[in-house]
Amino acid sequence: MAEMHVIVVGCGRLGSELAIELDRTGHSVAVIDKNRNAFQRYLPDRWSGRAVLGFGFDRDALEQADVKSADAVAAVTGGDNSNIMTARIARETYEIANVVARIQDPRRAAIYQRLGIATVASVAWATDQVMRRLNPDAHTVEWTESNGAAALIEVSLPSVWAGQKLAPLSEGDKHRLVAISRGGAAKLDVEGAVGQEGDILHLMVQRDERSALDSLLDHGPEGAHH
Repeated sequence: MAEMHVIVVGCGRLGSELAIELDRTGHSVAVIDKNRNAFQRYLPDRWSGRAVLGFGFDRDALEQADVKSADAVAAVTGGDNSNIMTARIARETYEIANVVARIQDPRRAAIYQRLGIATVASVAWATDQVMRRLNPDAHTVEWTESNGAAALIEVSLPSVWAGQKLAPLSEGDKHRLVAISRGGAAKLDVEGAVGQEGDILHLMVQRDERSALDSLLDHGPEGAHH
């Protein structure tokens, strides 16, 4: 994963775990929270990142967190409204591509998925899931066959596949689209599926076909074999 500057809004259990993991793996991190005690309670004594007192939807706080240099923003406070506001400002005002919002209402989550803001309900949240969505170019291996010959990978839908039929991602026994996570729900019936921004793809791939699949994902349907 290339080094990023990430802003984490919300210094509760999830936000602090995410910030600490990002810092541990060499990223630049700024944490924003309205409660000063949260920093003392959840961040380590030798915290090397920034701690900004304020609200994630407040531009002064975002500027203190160096939002203009940010590669990703994770809004993970306990309030849907705050997270939505933060995510929209990050995406629409500062044009940050990788924005994740913790949204507990599944109806709202589906709406913001369509706007390109990745969302996951609280019950499904874990630090590694947030990390995946902050850096969607990273293809996460979910499962590997015992002999390493095949793997199940998870990847955020590349922009070149939005609005495109996903059939080319299934090619014989080389690689196959097996499921799509959309709006917080898994979709197993992928025949005839068309990509939507915010989709998470689950693909089976043979080990020696991995580079070919990566190229296909990067270049879109035009990269498919004919």
